[in-house]
Amino acid sequence: MSTHAKRERLLLADLLESAGPEAPTLCENWTARDLAAHVVVRERRADASAGILVKPLAARLERVQAEFAAKPYEELIQLIRTGPPRMSPFALKQIDEASNTVEFYVHAEDVRRAQPDWAPRELDPVFSDALWARLERAARVLGRKAPVGLVLRRPDGQTAVAHRGTPVVTVTGEPGELTLFAFGRQDAAHVELDGDQDAVARVLEARLGV
Repeated sequence: MSTHAKRERLLLADLLESAGPEAPTLCENWTARDLAAHVVVRERRADASAGILVKPLAARLERVQAEFAAKPYEELIQLIRTGPPRMSPFALKQIDEASNTVEFYVHAEDVRRAQPDWAPRELDPVFSDALWARLERAARVLGRKAPVGLVLRRPDGQTAVAHRGTPVVTVTGEPGELTLFAFGRQDAAHVELDGDQDAVARVLEARLGV
């Protein structure tokens, strides 16, 4: 049975392929090639990918990622499509689904929304609920650096507290858009913000996410 992560993986690969290696992304100064290298290293080089979270290992991660970025772009795309090797924890369906559903969704939008002719993607209700469930669990981690109180709210009224404090900013939007916002893509997310004007400005400038 297909999973959300598998579908998002293939969609990300397609978007990277159609955009081309030098296309911009929403990931700071990364091109599509850089983003593709990041995805491959994260799944295939655990010895280096630890540098994503462990600062002393960041230099090694940067070096290994640069080595992969130097590979033919078509090879990187194929490595993303085929997925991690069998011995990788990411090869297990449960871990793939838990770790990659949001990862691949966000990065797919990083590619899509950085292009001048991008078009919104309509998410099916099941996938939207899956994103919301993950966002609820991760909200406190993603919002820990928020400078004010931060509440994420679906149009149906369901809420998740990302950061306790005052004043409070409430961000309302569909789960996919809230996910992008919470992962630091505030400028690209289609959401509505309610709160003190200064507090809203501070949230928009904050470094949210992991």
